[in-house]
Amino acid sequence: MIDWGPIYLTLKLALATTFVLLLVGIPLGFWLSRTRGWWKPIVETLVSMPLVLPPTVIGFYFLIAFGPENFLGSWIDKWLGIKLVFSFPGLVLASVLYSLPFMVQPIHSGLAGLPPSLLEASKLMGKSSWTTLIKVGLPNIKPSLLTGIILAFAHTVGEFGVVLMIGGSIPDKTRVASIAIYEEVEALNYGAAHTYSLLLLALAFAVLLSVYLINGGYLKRFWR
Repeated sequence: MIDWGPIYLTLKLALATTFVLLLVGIPLGFWLSRTRGWWKPIVETLVSMPLVLPPTVIGFYFLIAFGPENFLGSWIDKWLGIKLVFSFPGLVLASVLYSLPFMVQPIHSGLAGLPPSLLEASKLMGKSSWTTLIKVGLPNIKPSLLTGIILAFAHTVGEFGVVLMIGGSIPDKTRVASIAIYEEVEALNYGAAHTYSLLLLALAFAVLLSVYLINGGYLKRFWR
């Protein structure tokens, strides 16, 4: 009998992270698809950094920035009452930073691939940029939007280095499935490790299959 707490916490973290990434990724992807400023490559580089940086690097600097002994961490704790180190909110914030490119890049590519006349027509009709994005842009990039959602969710489920450094392994608080697998193997409890691993394997397969079905056009009838 395994402890289902890590599975529940993993799904909770992935859902919370994906929701926050939607709020951040949609306007950021839209801005990147429209802007031509000199700062665009700098922002694109910063967004894409988690793709090449070791997770432990992100986790280390997160600890430096938000630790209770540092100004920012102590200020957030004192005035907002939120502890970001070894806490679930800290896992969410770190996961948002680490999974950001998996949400932003598909949305950016989808919006950049739209005919410019489509968005310009909306603006000529007096619609604001936000209204144009919501009513014209997003409905025309549903596959890209779904791809971003699925990849961000899956990437968060598979995180290890970041969550270990930020959250450690506190049961029912920060002990997600990837941490549980590591600890079960260390304890030579291969049965539980197999169960956790098979669940994540099945989830990863389902997620990647969904991405390929979407990008391959097999689900086009659902967009009609």
